[in-house]
Amino acid sequence: MIISQNKPFEEILGFLKNSEKIVLTGCGECASACNSGGEAELIAIKAKLEDAGKQVLAFIVPETSCNYLLVRRDLKKIKESIDEADAIVSFACGDGVQTVAKQVKIPVYPGNNTLFIGEVERVGKFSEACRACGDCVLGLTGGICPVTRCAKSLLNGPCGGAKEGKCEVNPENDCAWILIYEKLKELDQVYKLTEIREPKDFSKIAYPRTLNLRNSGGGAIK
Repeated sequence: MIISQNKPFEEILGFLKNSEKIVLTGCGECASACNSGGEAELIAIKAKLEDAGKQVLAFIVPETSCNYLLVRRDLKKIKESIDEADAIVSFACGDGVQTVAKQVKIPVYPGNNTLFIGEVERVGKFSEACRACGDCVLGLTGGICPVTRCAKSLLNGPCGGAKEGKCEVNPENDCAWILIYEKLKELDQVYKLTEIREPKDFSKIAYPRTLNLRNSGGGAIK
């Protein structure tokens, strides 16, 4: 899940200083789960914008804001409002903002800050789980990601600065490599810690990245 949170209201107003007529869009998937872009959030931000003197012409929550075709379908439902509007504020992730922006000829501003790819620990609590590095090492580290969980993204063991099992960079966090060791010990795979890992192949995360299943013949292992 893409974890996001609303930008400060004053920052959003700053984007809109030269815009009077506004359309709001959200996201029915991740942003809704994060309470940053569902229907309730758009209703609340609509009221705040109107209190600030803005005219909100329409709002819509696409089924998922990162799907170009679904967003295009849903934007057609409010086409007249978009044609009249000065700007759109998208309360989705950064990809959702760009998906909307590709389809309109007015400015599209982000209403959210995109934080991380994370897991839902429980309702309302999320934790970062993946950096989408393109070169997954979870099979070597007991299913615990050192790129994400280690503050220094170390691949060959701990830095030596941990105290009482906690990270020296952020003592609120457990040391990822202690967690990895304990998990590998539980799995009887501690031998994997003796394997030297090469530096990350950053060519695999040369931005922007694409994946075209039509050209590759599908996503399944051949």
